[in-house]
Amino acid sequence: MRRNWSIQVALFSQPTARALAILDLLMANPQQAFGLTEMTRRLNLNKATCHAILTTMANYGFLVQDPKTKAYRLGPSIIAAGNAAFAQFPVLEYARPELEGLQNDLNIGFGVTGRSKMHMVLLALYGSASPLIDSFQLGLRLPNTAPVAACFTAFSPAKYLEAWLTRAHESRGEYNEKLDQKLRVSLIAIRARGYEVTLKTRAEAELTRELSRIHNSWSLTELEEAANKYQHDLCDEYYHLDRIDPKARYEISTISVPVFVYREVPVMCFVAGSFDKPIMGAQVEEIAERMVASAKRVTALASGREKLSQRTDS
Repeated sequence: MRRNWSIQVALFSQPTARALAILDLLMANPQQAFGLTEMTRRLNLNKATCHAILTTMANYGFLVQDPKTKAYRLGPSIIAAGNAAFAQFPVLEYARPELEGLQNDLNIGFGVTGRSKMHMVLLALYGSASPLIDSFQLGLRLPNTAPVAACFTAFSPAKYLEAWLTRAHESRGEYNEKLDQKLRVSLIAIRARGYEVTLKTRAEAELTRELSRIHNSWSLTELEEAANKYQHDLCDEYYHLDRIDPKARYEISTISVPVFVYREVPVMCFVAGSFDKPIMGAQVEEIAERMVASAKRVTALASGREKLSQRTDS
């Protein structure tokens, strides 16, 4: 049966987006400084507009300009903002030893993702990540639109689920009942077993190539276009592994586990990657169970139900 859905227009501030684009560029290239000409070229901004934004951000300490080269880097106000954000998100502090331990034991890479209203954001990396994750810069955003970010959506209230599905239909220009049913089945499977498993796809391989190419020129527009195309193309592929046969071999892309703190909605997800060869379904389940146990320990620590000194490896 066809469901009703409508396009929702989000409020958008162009000046704010331009300032955030500058921060994105500098965060993605922390070892580099950029002059006005290079920044306007990469971000496709008007030179006068860009200069005004840069001057304002430098005056408030968010950027620093080299007096000789006139190039800009991130400034001390960003450090203060980062420390304040980290203080309000202590769960990352508890996640580090857990994921580093898993990385050493299992010899695979791990990442941590967070979610905003419209995006899934890469927050941290541990160990040798998969080709896809390795192409990402910390802070890179992918659309919070089906089928991406399913691990967050599967454990969220119904209104989040419906909005997530609606954005997928909107991205394709029309409602697709077959796609809608496929995504709902995947969410049920994820919630029932407690974690998400995704398979390697052509869309992932193409995004990896695009991110490697874009990294050299770093165009915000190209990044957004590549991420949106990735989400769109995934809808047509066999992406989620809904049923795991312990005796079958799978080309695994990621295993994701939700982490909760004070709310029913996940605050972040642990993501395992770097599977360079097919693995058995039983191994998928074993890795996921280890990740679920780590996520539960982090949840207990972050919510104050367990003291750090009392943590066990059980």
